[in-house]
Amino acid sequence: MATSSTVTADLAAADLGGFRVRRSERSTAFTSSALGLVVLVLAALPYLAYRNVTDTLVTFFVLLTISSMWNLLAGFGGLVSIGQQAYIGLGAYAVLALSDHGVQPYLGIPLAALICAVVALPTSLLAFRLRGDYFAVGTWVIAEVFRLVIVRVNSLGGGSGRSLTALSGLDIVVRQALTYWAALGVAVAAMVVSYVLLRGRIGLSLTAVRDDEVAARSAGVDVTRAKRIVYLVSAAGCGAAGGVLLVSQLSVEPDFAFSVSWSASMIFIVVIGGLGYIEGALVGTIVYFALQQLLSSYGVWYLVLLGLLAMATAIWMPRGLYGLVFDRLGLRLFPVGYHVTGLVDGHGLDPRDARGAGPTSRTLFRRR
Repeated sequence: MATSSTVTADLAAADLGGFRVRRSERSTAFTSSALGLVVLVLAALPYLAYRNVTDTLVTFFVLLTISSMWNLLAGFGGLVSIGQQAYIGLGAYAVLALSDHGVQPYLGIPLAALICAVVALPTSLLAFRLRGDYFAVGTWVIAEVFRLVIVRVNSLGGGSGRSLTALSGLDIVVRQALTYWAALGVAVAAMVVSYVLLRGRIGLSLTAVRDDEVAARSAGVDVTRAKRIVYLVSAAGCGAAGGVLLVSQLSVEPDFAFSVSWSASMIFIVVIGGLGYIEGALVGTIVYFALQQLLSSYGVWYLVLLGLLAMATAIWMPRGLYGLVFDRLGLRLFPVGYHVTGLVDGHGLDPRDARGAGPTSRTLFRRR
């Protein structure tokens, strides 16, 4: 029997009866190359820009990482969580605890991600007993439990938090450059892992689950396994982001690390950018970060504006900014679906569906 990956490869290369199935449209190759060039330029930025610029971008990369993880969880897995700050805080404290045992903090970031994934496994056994709104509230309660546990650990500073001393002897210029690269690496890894995961069998399973969980189960999809995988990946990504926060600020305290405002930021970014699109997290982070830099000095009015923008987007652009771009241009930076094109003549296709490679071809089907 053919494996799922073999079927996927055959489907991606299929050319049957005038119909052609392919991963993406021609514009994707150019845009993906441009995105790779942008990453290379960002990697060289510590040599090209002032430290305050790179320090500011660290925050941008943290927001991009956590919003990508929340989008993977809610936009593709259908798991609307308001408790992912549990793993942000746990990741930060994991790096702190590892540094106390001689682990270099930058090396502690991937280890913190692994620790968060391990902790998320038994946590998911509890959280997955809940559905819908109960799951959302339950994850918030779990995050609060994690915070209360950390507060009880005196070696980690208790309720007042603690400073990271392992980097105190490192030159400030070197430290800021290493922190910037760590943040960039974590953000890129979050998007690449999301792309690879969604492009394979898990992505097909999650699409089926998101559209109709009951139908997916009846078709043989292991719904619990698919959801658990994205939950563990999301926990690991948020844990790595928490580690980056620690090495960038050199201190951590429970109320900040486990604040529900992190989940609020994730939700706002994904709603604005486009729920269910990998690119949506990137677009939403750019918009949110720009508004944060331009309007944060306005105090409470800044928060009011963000709320109004989120409501307007939900009402008039329910698929977000990137959903609007995709509907108009069919542009994908991270193609995880399929495009089926075929000849118009004899097939009765609507010319308004035109997205094909030639004057006589039309796209018949596109999966997000």
